[in-house]
Amino acid sequence: MPTTWGDLVRRAIDALAGADCDNAVREARWLLREVTGAERTWQRLLDETPDESALGRFETMVARRVAGEPLQYVIGHWPFRSLELLVDDRALIPRPETEQVVEVALAELDALGVDEPSVIDLGTGSGALALTIAVERPRARVLGIESSEAALDLAMENRDRVGLGVERVALARGSWFAKLPAGLRGTVDLIVTNPPYVATDDVLDEVVRAWEPAGALFAGDDGLDDLRVIIAESPAWLSGNGVLVAEIGATQAEAVVDLATTAGFATVEVRRDLAGRDRILIARR
Repeated sequence: MPTTWGDLVRRAIDALAGADCDNAVREARWLLREVTGAERTWQRLLDETPDESALGRFETMVARRVAGEPLQYVIGHWPFRSLELLVDDRALIPRPETEQVVEVALAELDALGVDEPSVIDLGTGSGALALTIAVERPRARVLGIESSEAALDLAMENRDRVGLGVERVALARGSWFAKLPAGLRGTVDLIVTNPPYVATDDVLDEVVRAWEPAGALFAGDDGLDDLRVIIAESPAWLSGNGVLVAEIGATQAEAVVDLATTAGFATVEVRRDLAGRDRILIARR
């Protein structure tokens, strides 16, 4: 008797549950939808027989997930606000906390009232911040900076996927401010960043530590190595009313407020994420 999708899904649920996946039923359904591209009813699809190619792809994806690879990497794309971005182990998985960073950044940008604001996304990774801002604020001129060549390639792929050209979102390789054109000094309206902020000895979810790029996670013994550079150097690049919006670690609020105050920012605050943890630094020039 031919194997049906129902047979495959039941086996997948058992395998995923045995691998301690949080919601084996939901994940099996996500993988099924990804392979079939169908939005048909669950019951109808389960009675169908997959072709050999689809069967092999589904079983490969289940095996990857059972081995511990994050679901987002297995699927290969993931939603971020209004976008559907390509994701893989070249960059961090876009997370809800970072969506809140975008929301705050957009509010700060709107408050400035600049007709064609200049925005820099430092450490753009998959391009999530830069591309979302460009899509949601079409008059913004956005530059994404990334030190990892692999991550920069992913950001370029996502720029193509979203349908934006280089005139809307420029992407360049560099370490923080090192390769920025000198002519941008004192002209940038918004600097937004989700930099590495995990301390070397911090306890991390094992899936994150094992699969996501270490260079995008860790920032020295206290997790502040990169934030120190970004906060200290941002004022020289921001316009007179410019703003720095940065994602930070949940225990870093006091330290980053001190850094921003020392750097000369006029007003500094930290906002909490939906879980009530300190998460977003806002430093206004």
